This record gives sequence, C-alpha cells and structure tokens, in this order.
Amino acid sequence: MILSHSEINRCIKEGRLVVEPFDKSIVRENGIDLRLGNEIARLRNTDVVFDVHGNNRMEEFFERESNDSFVINPGERVLVCTFEYIELQSDLMGFLNLRSSYARVGLSLPPTVIDAGFRGQLTLYFMGGSFPIMLYAGDRFCHVVLAKLTSDSIRYRGTYLGQRGVTYPKF
Repeated sequence: MILSHSEINRCIKEGRLVVEPFDKSIVRENGIDLRLGNEIARLRNTDVVFDVHGNNRMEEFFERESNDSFVINPGERVLVCTFEYIELQSDLMGFLNLRSSYARVGLSLPPTVIDAGFRGQLTLYFMGGSFPIMLYAGDRFCHVVLAKLTSDSIRYRGTYLGQRGVTYPKF
C-alpha cells in the first residue's frame, strides 16, 4: 500500500518514520521530497582497475567536495547525499526517484529502493545530461514514494546502516 500524505504525517508523529531535520513542506501527496546535501564525490576517469573483491584506494576513483552549490558537467557521474537523515521502521520501505524537473534538464538517477528498517543519509548516483547544470545544497531533488509492507520485515542490517555524508561503495 502506497502511503498518502496523511498517513505519512501519522507515521512521522508516531515515530515510525523519522526525517531529520524535518520540514513539513517535504511531505507531498504520496511521498516525501528529500533535499540535496552539501557533499558530492565526482567519479574520476582512470585506467586503474577497481577490484570489487580488493582493497581499493578510493581517492584514485573519487574526488570529494563540500560546498553550497555544484556544477554537474555533461555526462559526468557523481555521488551525492541527501540533506536529511531518515529512519524507516520494519514495516515501511521506499521507492526513490529523481524529481521530474531535474530529469527534464537531462540529469538521471537510477531508481533506488530504500529497504525496510534502513536508517541514515542516502548516497545516490547522478549522471549529468547534455549541458552543465548548477545544483544547490538544500534544494528538493528526489522524491520517495513510501509503501507499507504486508507484515514486518527483518530490519535492514546492510553495510550502509547509519551512514552520514557521501559513502563510497562497500563490497
């Protein structure tokens, strides 16, 4: 079942959904909007092989930046984080997508699932479009459609539990 704005507000009031910092304007008709954080990591072009089973020096593959705004260049790939820290109880999950205004200027973000029981800031992968685009920390940039599971699930215990800021891949 997809949650409506009134059910989302109820979940927040009951503590079944935590969004910090919370701003009531992010609650939408059938989900919540999340804002862009102030940190990104640009994927570097390199001939160094990233070994999914090895110890990689992440600075060979990513260039981290913190700022109030960022230019995403054409075709550039970046990791971004949400401004909000969220917590979902074991009966809630989310489907995350880019807000359509950003998609209309050529940005893309693969659809992302937020598992039941997840807590942390979200790290997301963006890809630039055909021309440079200026993004601003604090702007609403993605939308989470929240769904209630048919029963409680096991709580998320993955490697990204409790993450803060841009988090590099972990294998």
